[in-house]
Amino acid sequence: MDLRIMGFDSPLLNTLQHMMDLSDDTEKIPSAPSKVYMRDAKAMAATPADIKEYPKSYVFIVDMPGLKSGDIKVQVEDDNMLLISGERKREEEKEGAKYVRMERRVGKFMRKFALPENANADAISAICQDGVLTVTVEKLPPPEPKKPKTIEVKIA
Repeated sequence: MDLRIMGFDSPLLNTLQHMMDLSDDTEKIPSAPSKVYMRDAKAMAATPADIKEYPKSYVFIVDMPGLKSGDIKVQVEDDNMLLISGERKREEEKEGAKYVRMERRVGKFMRKFALPENANADAISAICQDGVLTVTVEKLPPPEPKKPKTIEVKIA
């Protein structure tokens, strides 16, 4: 079904149409990304983050409203990849209550960040306050300049 034919033409509807077209294609083409991959890619794209650089550290700021610290995992992979992941679970429905509208995102989320060469993977701290996760990665001290090596000249 093409929404443009029916007289609906907006950027949001065009995006939805494109997503519907992609999901149809993934079922037909064996080499196309799986639905799980597409879901995970959307989870990564839907988790916004800010990154700040300070003289002695890098700070990653990620909005995580409604999550407890136990729902969030911060890891370092391969000594240079910061991985922030977790899951937002749907509230248990109370008897007699039903959703009229559901817009808040539930499910898994994940973001990966390649750490710069001067990031100290052994000095990372994370704190979640008021729905904002702040991960601080300390910088390694700059390498000391190498002193010139004096070679003794011998007389032959």
